[in-house]
Parts: sequence; structure tokens; C-alpha cells
Amino acid sequence: MRLPQSPLLLLAVALLPLAGCARTATVAPTPTRSSNAATRNDPRVGLRAGKLDAGEAVSNLRLLSKTPQPAKFETTNSDIAFSGKYAIQGNYNGFLVWDISTPGTPVLTTAYFCPASQNDISVYKNLLFVSGESTSSRLDCGAQGAPGLVNKDRLRGIRIFDIADIKNPQYVGNVQTCRGSHTHTVLEDPADRDNIYIYISGSSAVRPSAELAGCVDNESATDPNSARFRIEVIKVPLADPAKAAIVASPRIFNDLKGTVAHGPPQADIANNAKTLADAKATGAFAVLVFGDVMVLPPNFTKPMLDSIVKARGATGAPTTADSAVLRAALPAMIAKMTGEDKAPTGPNQCHDITVYPAIGLAGGACEGYGLLIDIKNPASPKRIAAVSDSNFQYWHSATFNNDGTKILFSDEWGGGGAPKCRTTDKPEWGSDAIFAIENGKMVFKSYYKLPAPQTDQENCVAHNGSLIPIPGRDVMLQAWYQGGISIFDWTDPSKPFEIASFDRGPVDATHLVMGGSWSAYWYNGVIVSSEIARGLDIAELTPSQFISQNEIDAAKTVHLDYLNAQGQPKMIWPPSFSLAKAYVDQLERNRCLKADRISAIRAGLNNAEKAGTAARRETLNALASQTDVDAKGSCDAPKMQKLAAAMRDLLGTVP
Repeated sequence: MRLPQSPLLLLAVALLPLAGCARTATVAPTPTRSSNAATRNDPRVGLRAGKLDAGEAVSNLRLLSKTPQPAKFETTNSDIAFSGKYAIQGNYNGFLVWDISTPGTPVLTTAYFCPASQNDISVYKNLLFVSGESTSSRLDCGAQGAPGLVNKDRLRGIRIFDIADIKNPQYVGNVQTCRGSHTHTVLEDPADRDNIYIYISGSSAVRPSAELAGCVDNESATDPNSARFRIEVIKVPLADPAKAAIVASPRIFNDLKGTVAHGPPQADIANNAKTLADAKATGAFAVLVFGDVMVLPPNFTKPMLDSIVKARGATGAPTTADSAVLRAALPAMIAKMTGEDKAPTGPNQCHDITVYPAIGLAGGACEGYGLLIDIKNPASPKRIAAVSDSNFQYWHSATFNNDGTKILFSDEWGGGGAPKCRTTDKPEWGSDAIFAIENGKMVFKSYYKLPAPQTDQENCVAHNGSLIPIPGRDVMLQAWYQGGISIFDWTDPSKPFEIASFDRGPVDATHLVMGGSWSAYWYNGVIVSSEIARGLDIAELTPSQFISQNEIDAAKTVHLDYLNAQGQPKMIWPPSFSLAKAYVDQLERNRCLKADRISAIRAGLNNAEKAGTAARRETLNALASQTDVDAKGSCDAPKMQKLAAAMRDLLGTVP
């Protein structure tokens, strides 16, 4: 997420990250339009606006609870991590710990005040890690800010907390980095039980060396000392996490070239021209920043006007001519501040990195590229493949499917602060791009875009999500800001389709007010969404023509002790009758087993589930053997083999 905190912060990129805009996207496959064509008949279209009383549209889900954040935290809610029965929600004023053991009535357990941007959250056992990037973040978690170009009290990096007593988190220490931590990723090395590793993605400007020694701001990729063109690897000794430190700064972007971003749609070009003209007519100052109009606040333009007055040897209020001088100079000034005055260069940072330790790979969403990274040596990640796409503007995050044969990247076009799901926006823009992983390469298959069009008052683009452990299928849950949440199947990477959704109307009916789902994750049977403006939502899947109750029940057998969605776990299903029945439902749905055999297997499983020890063992053996025979004539032999294996695994549970 690159959500702006204020217009001034957006423009003060010398001190803060430029929230919301990416300069790079490149040419790749010929676009194929999403099979989920937007339709105005969707119940998500035309929902009533409102903050806590907006209209709602729910499809194939059951909403269990909607809980607003406490008053002291009525600012932007950010990402979520999970530990035991707790959901830990980042917030620009700190973090909130919710007991979700009763998902219909979550209980606020801890509200820890510590202002920062973005306060992204990760956990590992009794440790909590929190990102800080803005120049106003303080080491002491104070709210007074950290003014000045150099400030000894400033925190830009990672905070470390001990949450053994989660009601009373203890601040263990921090690791400062040259560009702060916009996001971070916790990596467990299967070969190293004494340490964990954290990959830092910091997209802000490089801080002065006077504030943090060794920080060099050089835009040349050939300078080995530059704090750009690298990520940071922090090693955290579990025996003494206070000794966490940077152990490597891998330069995984070497040799990647600059790319050219797609422009805004024609409707936006017309709107931008009108907004610029209206601002000029009222005496305001507005500029284009990466294709979006921004009206500058007076505290940004007043010092400039005063300087113009002083430069002509005058005093007093600026004249109309002074305003004209500033208005003419602003486009070049802003272009220089944002880098739009220069030829595109290759990426110098990732927005997010998703690690999948079980397969030794990571997916890096790195500005204009999606990277496939070898992480077998966690302190020395190696880029093994890179893809780009002319339809993507800002590669934001990555998700692997469970067997590691596919990877999905999201495009946060506009940074999450703009409406990009309108009927005028191409379905390839601000979407997901799905790739197969073949021989270490990523092969493009299709796009997935939220199928319901949203309004000009709703910031909407693909954002954070996770897999739902439906056995035998690739099913993903994803946040789309004020597009709500969408659950879709990408088992066939060329034909993704939506299964379920939840959406609200805009926060405000007259203009865009930031809101919507920042992240939505599956955790131990429930769907938990961090709503930027409205708090915490919890829901659950319900059966439909797209998903059966047995599939949902099988998913609920997967139990996690904790979850960081960017540290992707391998989903393993314990033996259960719901697992075997889920495979039968899938075979029926794809018509790869005759109806009489479907009925016979279901009857056999039901009988085995009710039978005593000897009869259960006999029935399961007979079912598995017959399924082996059936597989030879099935159009989905691999699924038949999974079914037979699930039946045989049940034999191990027989007393």
C-alpha cells in the first residue's frame, strides 16, 4: 500500500515516500480482457454511501462482525498478522490486538499507541515486528513528530516487540535503515532454527548520513555504496532479538532496465484538464503527479510565493503576476521532485516480497517488475527471473499457489488512493497478473480484475490477500480497497473466476474519502479484513454452486499457529472425511466421474464414517481400490488419485 497521508506528504518526496505513484511498467504479452466483464447488474453497483451505515452487498459469504477501531486510532488501518487467537492490526497510530476466538464478537485486547507510517505488522512466536518509514516516527513512540532534516529521535526501520504477554507488549529494540521500512517480510529458514530473517522494502528517500551513518543517496546503480538498488536483510537472533542487525544488502535489481508507464484513460485526461482549470480560476495551485491532479495546500505554496516576492525585491502580499510565475514553474518543479523529468530507470526497491520457504522461492513485486527470487540462502537472495507488463503501473505484491507452480502479482495502479475500478478503466489495469512457473521462468496466463465497477468516489485497485486452503484448487481471497473483497478461483490460470464477494458503498457520496479493505486474509476458518476507515470485518464462506460445504469444512481443518501472509506457509490437510468428500464434490463439478460412481463413493464414505473399526477399515480399503480403477477412465486422473490417497490416509486414523 502506498496510501498518501496528506497532499503535502505526497509532494515532499525528498523527505517521505511518494505515496501512490509508480513510474514503471513495461511491454509484455498481448492483453487479454478479463473473463469477468464488468456488469451494471451486479448488486455491488449503486450501493448507498456512508461511513458506518453504507449499503452492503454480500455474495456467498456470511458477515460475522463489523467492529470500529477505538477513538484514539481513528486514522488509517493497515495490514494484519495473526498469532494464536489474535489478529494484530496495524494502524497509523500504532497497532491493535483483537481476540477473534469468537469471531462474531471480537474483543480489543491491546491498543498500543506508536504513530508511524505504515505500521505494517508481522509476527514470529513471541515476537512482533512493525514497519516505520515516515520522518515523523519517533523512537519513543511519541506523537510530537521528529522535525528537521536530521533528528536523533527519528525511527525509520523496524521496531521489535516481545508479545509473550500480548496485553503488555515490551519494546525490545529496533533496526534503523537508510530508506525506512515501507513493508517487511519475515523469513523462516528451515535450516536455521536459531535465527529468523527480515527482508526490508523501503521506498522512501535516503536519509542523510548525518542521521544514520553509511547512508549514501546516489541514483547510479553502479555505485556499490548507494542505499538505492538494494533490499536490506536483517538477522534476528531468537535468543536475544535486541541484537538484530542488518547482515546483507542484496542488489537484486542489477541490469534491469527502465520501463514506460501507461497513461491515464481519456476520461481522466478530460477530468484532469477541468480540475486544473477550476483550480486556476479559484486561485488555487494544482499539478499533475503521475497522471493524477493534486491541489497543493497553502502551506506548500506560500513559502514559494514569498520567495518570488523577495526575488523581485519587494515585500507584502504576492501579486497576480507572482502567482503566474509560480504556476508556470510548478510542473517542472514537481517533475524534478518526483523524477518524472528523467528517463525511466530500472527499479531501485521492491514494494513487497512474499517468501515461500517450503519451495525456496520468493516473489518480489518491485516497482516495474515482478521477480522470482531464490531464497535458499536467506542472507543472499538471488534473482532468477523477471517479468514486466505494459498494463501494470506499480507491481505491489505476490502470492504463490500452494504447490508453487504459479505466481500471481497485483498492480497497485495509482497507489491505492484513486478510483481505478470504473467502467472507463481497462480491466487489465490495477488487476492481478497470473503466471505459470515453468523451468524457472514465469509464463503469463491471464489477468483477474474485480468484476463489479466502482464509482469515482471509491479508491479501488488490487491489494493484499492470501490463499484459502480449499484442497485440490487454487482459491484466493483479496482486498480491493473500496471495491471490497473478492474471492476467486485461479486453478486454471487462464480462466480465473469469482466465487464470493463483500462490498460497501463509498465512505462519502460527494467526493472520494479514503476507505475500504487494505488486506483480507483467511485464518483458521474465518476471513479477516482490515478496513481502512471502518475497523475490522470478519466473515466466513458459505456453500454455493462454486464451492461446497465439504470443501469449506476441509479448509477449516488447516490450522495455523500464526500467519504472516507475506511469509507464505505450505498448506497441509490432515486426514478427514471432509477432505475425501471435497474431492468427490470437485469430480462431480467438473464431470470427470459418472453420476452412479459419485453416488456410490458418497454412500461408501458416509457408511465408513458411521461404521465401527473393522467395517470402516474394510469399506475405506474397498473404496480406495475401486477409485484406483476409476482413475484410469477419468478426465481428471490426478484428482482421482488425490481422492484415493485421502481414503487411505483415513485408514491411519482408524483406532
